[in-house]
Amino acid sequence: MDIDPSTQARTVASPIRREAAIGSLVLLAVLLAAGFILNLTVGNALAATGIKPQFIISAYTLAILLTSADVSQAAVFGLISAAVIQFSTSIPGLNFATELAGATCAALIGRAGLRIAGRDVTPLAAGGLATLVSGTLFAVAGTLLMGAALPTVLVKVPLVLGTAVFNALVVQCLSAPLRAALNR
Repeated sequence: MDIDPSTQARTVASPIRREAAIGSLVLLAVLLAAGFILNLTVGNALAATGIKPQFIISAYTLAILLTSADVSQAAVFGLISAAVIQFSTSIPGLNFATELAGATCAALIGRAGLRIAGRDVTPLAAGGLATLVSGTLFAVAGTLLMGAALPTVLVKVPLVLGTAVFNALVVQCLSAPLRAALNR
């Protein structure tokens, strides 16, 4: 039985889509490099205050928002970010799950387009929620993996909440200037 070629679906490779994907990865790489350096310098200095900002989470959240990444793209961003975090994490491997979850949440919030009193608060919500989800998962799973009792996670709650607030503010403050610089 012959198939009529006029009824077959055609696929066309789009160089524009490929360039956009490469541009998104380049943006992520630049933001991750900055985030990694900030984690090692500013993050470690601020850790004495009880808040250890996770600039990597801020970096991938900004990349997700600036590129309007869908959930699958955000998942890739999260996994790439987790690979970078392996150089400085206290529990190797765990970040692959936590950053995947955080990045997915950031993408879902990014799609929501949240506004309060006419102001876009999507970056604030995405940065805060990505950090809260990632940090909570890391605290709970890390505590269990280290053999500690689950109630000891409560000690980490203020650290996770403080970090989430800090990252939310970082993402909110950097989103508009980066968007303007990138003409997005």
